[in-house]
Amino acid sequence: MPDSKQQSGVVDDPANIPSPSLGPPSTGNLVSDSFRSAVHIGEVPCARNSLLAGIASGVGIGFIRGMSAHPVVAGSWGMFTWAVISLTSFHFCTKRLEDQRQLTRLAIEKLPKQLRLKKEDDKESSSG
Repeated sequence: MPDSKQQSGVVDDPANIPSPSLGPPSTGNLVSDSFRSAVHIGEVPCARNSLLAGIASGVGIGFIRGMSAHPVVAGSWGMFTWAVISLTSFHFCTKRLEDQRQLTRLAIEKLPKQLRLKKEDDKESSSG
């Protein structure tokens, strides 16, 4: 019977909603796990957009700073800007996603149980 609930999309306990995967499962080998995580960076929510924003900002600041300073100094500014922008945008994006998940949980909790049962009965009668 748990299979029919999973197929119908009805969640009995909103606290059991799984979080999206943050990459491949750990094997315990640091080098292997690091490489596999780097390969699957696109699967991490918010990672792609955060890294792209950081790269664009770092290149821009590095280029502007490079017009008036030594290339090593400009590179340092660019790397610092990349790190700060990437981490900050990743933090705010994950915070926004977590807030949306919390609102979804609250909406599911407030949804009357009768309505959920009625939808489940309608799906069972149409499929069976």
